[in-house]
Amino acid sequence: MKKYLQKKLKNEKGMTLIELLAVIVIIAIIAAIAIPAIGGIIDNSRVGAIKSDATNALSAAELYKLDIPATTGSVTVQQLLDAKYLDSAGKLPPAAVITFGTSSALNTIKTATPAIDGKIEVTFNEATKKHIADYANSTRDNTTGTVVATKK
Repeated sequence: MKKYLQKKLKNEKGMTLIELLAVIVIIAIIAAIAIPAIGGIIDNSRVGAIKSDATNALSAAELYKLDIPATTGSVTVQQLLDAKYLDSAGKLPPAAVITFGTSSALNTIKTATPAIDGKIEVTFNEATKKHIADYANSTRDNTTGTVVATKK
């Protein structure tokens, strides 16, 4: 009897069609759940990167203003790049304008063209560091009109 069972088990070489279909269905279900979640994470990280670029630009403008006190009004991201206050504009357009307030907390960034990363578009309109920090990465609409992220 033992030899008979060993001989039968040796002939078992693979999986049945039903077993393969069951595995494929399970993988498809997992993929259907995971792919949209991963897409949201990627979008959130893109918004976070653009927010970081804007915060860096505001900080660079503060340093620019401290080093050159005669500066009044505003400065563009391109001017900060040319003066070596920024290494990179990131996803911010070089024409983005940073206006100076009465204190560094009131410096604002506004863009004529939005910052774009992939399918995410972020428009800054008189946004201070606080507005940018308060804006959630997962938010796609902001009623204050300060920072607006829209999916293209």
